[in-house]
Formats: sequence, structure tokens, C-alpha cells
Amino acid sequence: MKQILLSHGGGGEETQKLIKELFFRYFSNPILEKMEDAAVLDTGKKIAFTTDSFTVSPIFFKGGNIGKLAVAGTVNDIAMMGAKPIYMSCSFIIEEGLPYDELEEIVKSMAEEMKNSGVKVVTGDTKVVPRGSVDKIFINTAGIGEVIYDGISASSLDSGDVVLTSGTIGDHGACIMAEREEIDLEGDLKSDCVSLWSLVKDILDEKIPVKAMRDPTRGGLSAVLNEWAEQSNVGIEIEESKIPIKEEVQGLCELLGLDPLNLANEGKLIIAVPEEYAEKTLKILKSNPLGINGEIIGKVIEEYKGKVILKSPYGSKRILEPPAGELLPRIC
Repeated sequence: MKQILLSHGGGGEETQKLIKELFFRYFSNPILEKMEDAAVLDTGKKIAFTTDSFTVSPIFFKGGNIGKLAVAGTVNDIAMMGAKPIYMSCSFIIEEGLPYDELEEIVKSMAEEMKNSGVKVVTGDTKVVPRGSVDKIFINTAGIGEVIYDGISASSLDSGDVVLTSGTIGDHGACIMAEREEIDLEGDLKSDCVSLWSLVKDILDEKIPVKAMRDPTRGGLSAVLNEWAEQSNVGIEIEESKIPIKEEVQGLCELLGLDPLNLANEGKLIIAVPEEYAEKTLKILKSNPLGINGEIIGKVIEEYKGKVILKSPYGSKRILEPPAGELLPRIC
């Protein structure tokens, strides 16, 4: 008998298979099949609409907590579609016995994070369940935003487009993994959890013709690039030496035998733009504190359609496979 595994929620191959073979079989429609971070709907005025659920463990971590993550994650899904975040819903599923002070700290951090983008919680729901029915607290959200720049899509890439990242890769996943496993790392590694709307707004204000944009959460950079390559039927070649990775993240991955390109991020964006706009986009990224470590990391190519190619500093190449299995449950 088939059963749902933790890997089905990991954002990699198993997640994609579950979505396409089960959910699409019953829910299929042209909007859903685009598989974007948010659906773009035309109601006379174009809006972006998204939903998300947050189950991260531990609920408090360096750089944030489950509440800050819920706001930033929802805002970022809206922003990645070129939309200004406006409204969101928030539903709490709380385990009986959760300290009131902890809940208040979570809610307070949500209010503080909402100020960064101007989004407002306008509706919600609260459920309290018996001890053991849920682990402390889960949060579900939905978000609505006004589309400022239309046409951003994972299926819009063309040969010659350039791929950039706004900063270091794998910070959130490494932080959660270190805290959960009680690994004491040198340095000040913390989650990159933050709302990215101000950075996206800078890009859109400068009229950059964005092809695709995504915050690489579950499955990390490799999941995003593989999805883009498949959806656009193109090859993507990435310069391994150009990918910014903190020493603490690299060290943790070497210790545990993991690939930082598969680790989740909660405050970074990956963006594809026409080649002639690459340097201008990089300059915009670096002029904002959220993109100060931005880099051009690769390009879209005609060869290797549907594949991502990782080019080493020595010139050798290998296929960057989409993540498989479950690296770390409840990462977000």
C-alpha cells in the first residue's frame, strides 16, 4: 500500500511527482499547472494569490521564529511574481500548553516583519488542539498582492539569459540543521529569514525585464534551477565558483555530507534577465542591503535542454540533479 513519506514534502523530485500525479489529476487547470510561487489572476486588475503553511522546528531559531518566517515566506511568494504584497490571512493551529509568552513573541515578530513590506493581516482563524495533536504551533497563511510587472514565469527563459542570486546560499537550512542537531559552529550563522519586497521593488522600479524570479526555499537553488530548465525546455549552466556560500554553511555540509545547493533559503532570490541587463541588475542588487552579496552565477544555454550543468573552477562539468529524498523535515 502506498504511503505518504517525509520526502513528499521536501520540495524535490518526490514533491513534484506527488503534485503532478495526484493533485493535478483532480485539481488540474491552466493556472495551477503553471506551478508558480503564486497564481496570477485577472479580476479586472491582475493580482497574485498564494498560500503556505509553516511547521518549522525549532519554532525559535537564530535570525527569526515561525511567525517571522510565515510573514516573510508569504510576502516573498507574492513578490516573486512581480506583485506588491497587500493583504494576508493567518491561521494558527496551537498545541494546548504552549506558553502564552511564546505565542505573544511570535505574533509580535510577525507585526514587526509586516512593516518591512506594508502587508496587513486582514483575516484569520485560531484552533487549539489537545497536547500531542500538533507540535507546539503550525501557521497557515494566504497572501494577495497587486501585480506591478506581469509575465514573470518559470517557462519564460531563453538562450542567452543570465542567472543571478541576491546572496549567499543555504543559510536558513544550515541554521535550522545546526540548531536542531545542537552543532556548535564557529562564526555567526543565522537564518536569512526576511521579506524581499524592497529588493524586488528596486528591480522593478528600474524597469528590468525580469524573465523569472524565485526564492529558493525547500530544495534550494538546485530545485529552482531544475524547475526552470524543465519548464522552459532550456539548459542552464552555472559557474560553481560564482555561487556565494558562507564558510559555516560549507563546513556544515562537508561535515554531514550534504550539498549546500539543496539547502533552503528564506531571504534570497534567484533571478533571470536578458544578458544586456545582467550588470545593471547586479548593481541594483548590491545597492540594497538585502542583495549586497549578489552575484552573476550562470546563463541559459541551448544545449542540455531540461538540465542544469554545474561547471567547476577547473572547467569540468556535471549535471546538477534535482534534490531527492528528505534532507531535513520541517525546514520551513
